[in-house]
Amino acid sequence: MTDALLLGFADGKLVDTECVAVERYLAQHPEKAAEVAHWQRQNEALRALFAPVANEPVPPRLDPHLLARGRPANPNFNWPQMAAAAVVLIALGSSIGWFGRDFVLPRETQNDILIENAVTAHALFVQEKRHAVEVAASEKDHLLSWLSNRIARPIESPDLSGEGFALVGGRLLPASAYSKAGPAAQLMYENAAAERVTVYITAALPDRANGYEVASRNALDAFYWANDAITCTVVGNLPAAQMQVVAKKVYQELTRRPDANYWQL
Repeated sequence: MTDALLLGFADGKLVDTECVAVERYLAQHPEKAAEVAHWQRQNEALRALFAPVANEPVPPRLDPHLLARGRPANPNFNWPQMAAAAVVLIALGSSIGWFGRDFVLPRETQNDILIENAVTAHALFVQEKRHAVEVAASEKDHLLSWLSNRIARPIESPDLSGEGFALVGGRLLPASAYSKAGPAAQLMYENAAAERVTVYITAALPDRANGYEVASRNALDAFYWANDAITCTVVGNLPAAQMQVVAKKVYQELTRRPDANYWQL
């Protein structure tokens, strides 16, 4: 899959057949899916910032047809100087664009990146029937041992039976190019109504600080928290009260704090 196709997909410039091919590729490459989602968010930010100007009509003085019929070139015009000035302006503009990018597009926090990764992975895999997980719950001991070794942190599977959910299984996900947390473990749960939630776990961030956040992305709710051992994001689209109960239970199970109540909104 070429970068040109991925960029075209992010920009909404592909035909239907190309879109289908890219979507199939992204479903099998979550790290690229996260990167494409990042490009799409950049596009949305640019449209939000510059849409009013982009929709304005071109001023008559800049009409290319009028410019083409404009006055004849001045024979005394210093073209070498003009070319040199253009090179300087292009270089200056590129430098300003690069160093000023954080003024145009707010820099994402590590929390934001992990939440986005968790939501993207959830959206990709909850729709799968045969390949929703890499290792099924029937091999739970192997699954947890494998994931614990790969993210270098002990991984447990929260018991959500009291909330009506059973473990489907899990998978290993690669580290995002923008994340400092390393690879991730994704655990998937399902209830009797075939509703699914996922638990996205990574090693602690370098600062090992505590953090809590609730976010909504693409009609999905994400409950994120971090401590000095791991980060965790619970993702689903259950009714708000039910989602809160499930997220709270995951937090209590993984932190061994039965009295924890961070998800009261």
